[in-house]
This record gives sequence, C-alpha cells and structure tokens, in this order.
Amino acid sequence: MNTEPISGVLLVDKGQDMTSHDVVAVARRTLATKKIGHCGTLDPMATGLLILVIGKATKIQDLLMAEDKEYTGSLELGKTTNTQDAEGVVETEVEVPDFTPEQITEAFDKYKGDFYQTPPMVSAIKKDGVPLYKLARQGKEVKREPRFVHVFSYRIDGIELPVVDFTVRCSKGFYVRTYAHDIGHDLGCGAHLKSLRRTRSGKFDLERSVTFEELKFGDRDEILAKMLSLPEVSRLRGA
Repeated sequence: MNTEPISGVLLVDKGQDMTSHDVVAVARRTLATKKIGHCGTLDPMATGLLILVIGKATKIQDLLMAEDKEYTGSLELGKTTNTQDAEGVVETEVEVPDFTPEQITEAFDKYKGDFYQTPPMVSAIKKDGVPLYKLARQGKEVKREPRFVHVFSYRIDGIELPVVDFTVRCSKGFYVRTYAHDIGHDLGCGAHLKSLRRTRSGKFDLERSVTFEELKFGDRDEILAKMLSLPEVSRLRGA
C-alpha cells in the first residue's frame, strides 16, 4: 500500500448516530494517516456534509470552518426537549394550534439577517474550560453569552403540522436546533429540531462526497481519487 504523505480535502456524507470524531477516527485508519481534522462538528443525529482536512490541508481548517453553511431540516411543534432536538428528554408538551402558513412564515421571518442567538446548554462551548454539554449532563445550567449570527436566507419546504420542513443558509456558529426552539417559542407552543442535514459549506456540497460506509469499507485508492487537492480547493473557493 502506498503510504506517501497525503494532503487534501475529503468530503464525507455523515450518517446518523455517529459523532464527527467517529468519522475522523475511521478516516485515519482507512487512509493510514494521523493528520486529519474536521471543519464544523455535526451532532450525532445530524447527517450530511462533513469536511475532512488531511495533511497540509489542516492549515486551512479555520478558513474553511468560517464559511457559511446550508442545512435542510424539520422542526416539530408542540414539544420542547432539554437538548432542543429529538435526542433529548421532552420537557414540555402542548397541543399545536392550527397555524396558517402565514403565521409560521412570520415566525421564521423574525430570524433573518443579523441577530443574537443564545447557544444551547448541550454544546461544545466551554465554561471555565469545561464543555457545556458535560455540565448539562450533571444537571447544571450556566449563563451563556448570546452570539452574533446571520441567516442569509431560508425557505419553508413543507408544512404538515406539527412538523415544518425548512432550508436555512446561515453563518458559522449558528445552532439550527436553537433556531427551531426559538421559532417554536415565538409561536407559543414550543418546538424541537426533529431532523437535520448539512447540504453545503462554503463552496463545498455533497456531489463529490463519500459515504461513511465507503470510507470505512472502501478501497483507499478509490477514496483518495475523490479527495480534492489543495490547488483544487483554492480554485473552487476562488482564492
């Protein structure tokens, strides 16, 4: 097997019920290289685009992480959870009013352009060096500083109450589950994020991605053939 040092960007279509770290660990084994990082964590319940930076590409990790993201998702009205998503424990449950599409659009419209968003307790943000999700597991809640975020655009893709399907294009550091939670709060019945899929990050999409199964069980050379070289990444980004 060719074990020459490799560098580039590999796009992975992450499956459900695995962490971003799981994907990196499998990539290290398959590609026989330790120098691999990822750009932008995806929660275990989320699927879709995870960018892996390999070798010299780790130097542009922060650059790629800073770019805007696009997600498709669905929120379920009437239920809030302690994690703001479907993996958490239900905290409140109420009957969902027969909202009109206009009422739902009005709630989404409040979250366009620039605004402040309070990160959820179940997040990787650190308080005194401890990730918030670890504190949340201990039943603790601490004050979180609101973060400045941006929604470039959104689209409501379908309404079948209590579920609303949507697409959102947002800035780095945006929490889609908090977005779902806040929209539910404004509608007066609460909501949580039911499903989430990242479809784009900066100039990268899923077109040239490999699945987790391909990454785990596939041929190393075939996976390397799908990797974007650093010159390709520069051309794609217009850099």
